[in-house]
This record gives sequence, C-alpha cells and structure tokens, in this order.
Amino acid sequence: MKEKYRKVLTKIEEADAIVIGASNGLSISEGIHIFADDLSFQENFGHFREKYGFRSIIQGCFYPYPSQEEKWAFFSRMFGYFLINKKASPVMKYLYELVKDKNYFVVTSNIDAHFTQAGFPKERLFEIEGNCRNLQCSHTCHNRIYPGDEILNKMAQNQENGKVPSDLIPTCPECGGSMQVHIEVDRNFLRDESWQSSLEAYQDFIKKAHGEKLVLLELGVGARNQMIKAPFMNVTNHEENATYITLNKGRELYIPEEIAPKSIGIDGNIAEVLQQLVQMKCADSAF
Repeated sequence: MKEKYRKVLTKIEEADAIVIGASNGLSISEGIHIFADDLSFQENFGHFREKYGFRSIIQGCFYPYPSQEEKWAFFSRMFGYFLINKKASPVMKYLYELVKDKNYFVVTSNIDAHFTQAGFPKERLFEIEGNCRNLQCSHTCHNRIYPGDEILNKMAQNQENGKVPSDLIPTCPECGGSMQVHIEVDRNFLRDESWQSSLEAYQDFIKKAHGEKLVLLELGVGARNQMIKAPFMNVTNHEENATYITLNKGRELYIPEEIAPKSIGIDGNIAEVLQQLVQMKCADSAF
C-alpha cells in the first residue's frame, strides 16, 4: 500500500494541473453523512425526524414543509450543523495542504460549503448544486444569488417548537415572495452568472491543461454521481498525460478497463489516506 501512496504523491507533485472532484464520500470522512439516519442526524435533527418522519438530511431538504416558519427552521438548522462555530475539519486541511502550492481546480456536488471554509478560493471552485449558505428567490423572478450567513445564523439561534419567528423569514427583495437556500432541490435552482462563471472556469481549466501532466483526483464520488465521474473518466481517456486517482470505499471504488492503465484507486478512509499523503509530503520536504 505504501508503494501505491508513493505513486499517488509523485503524480500529484509532478502534475502541471490538478482537478479535484468531491462528493458525499468526502463529507462522510469528515463525519457528516447527509444520507444517513445516524446518531449525529438524530441528535441534531431529532425534532424534525419525529415530527415529519424523514430519516436523513437529504430527505429534509426535499420535504414539503407546511409553513415557511418550519421550512426555515430546518434549513437554518442544517446551516448551523454544517458551519456555525465549526472549524475546517482535519480532512479538509489535509486536502488543502496537499494541493495548496499546485495549479488546481475543485468541482463538487457537496452543499456544505466546506471548501471555502478550509481556505479554497471561490475562483477555483465550482459547486454544481450550490451550497447551504446562499439564498435565491423561490420563484426565480430575477437572476441573483444572495449571501445568507447573517439571517441563517439568526434563524438557527432563534427556534422554538420547530419554527422560526415570522419576522426573520427572508423575502425576495424584488418580488416580495418566498426565498430558498441555493441548493438544487427543485427546478427553480438558479444557475446565475456566478454559477455560469464557475462552470466556465472549470471547463477552461481543463482546456488549458490539454497536453500537460493532468491529475484528476476524485474523492468519495459514488458511481451514480455522473456529474463528476463521467467527465473525469472521459478526460482521462482522451488526455495522453492524464492520471485518474480515485479514493473511495469498497464497491464505490470503480475504475473501468479503458482507463485502468492510467488510473490509481485506493480503497480506504479518505481522511486517513490524505493524512498519510501529507505526512509523506512533509517528510520529503524535510530533506
């Protein structure tokens, strides 16, 4: 296994460009599982679980709440769970340490905003499905995303009986209608100018890396998440100097035969793997 770690680290260190693709498996390695009815979910969302019957954070995101007061109680609680009084997790620190001096770009379907929390700059980040800290008009009456930290924090801190006070509920500054968190839970998900710019930056990054030593580092991306996995495999297949590196667990670790000679897969805990790679990197730099 150490030999495989060394090969991964060498590929990263020699790379001209690195594209990081991250999904739910990375969050799980941080201790957050939005699809699980685990102890953490029960401790933090127990009231919602009991009242509405859903069994995970992701189910709560799609639940048709009977009132705005109840809807915002959940989404502000989720915001608080992800971000309030939270520091960047060790796994995110390891990842940042591994690539901070490289030419990199991040594409993720995670909604927890943990990449910016860990120091990854917004101009190097494409959050495909938005994140939990931004707001948009529920009716998409205009093409703008709003920062929601302040109001989400207030709502998270002021909840009673599973509701937030009516006077804290955000309304659209243009049409006066309801707002929602800017995550892809329905057809109204807004792909505004900033979203389009991030998509273009991601595409441009890959185009500029044509012919270069390119590493596609995939972290916890399940087989069903083709938004990230399919483009990564396609680029690996067509770029002569590309290397596909995937970190995942068990059956989720998948490498097709077509790109197997240009791929490295590590089955294990992502946090532990990244920690090992950073330790090896630091040991190398000490000499």
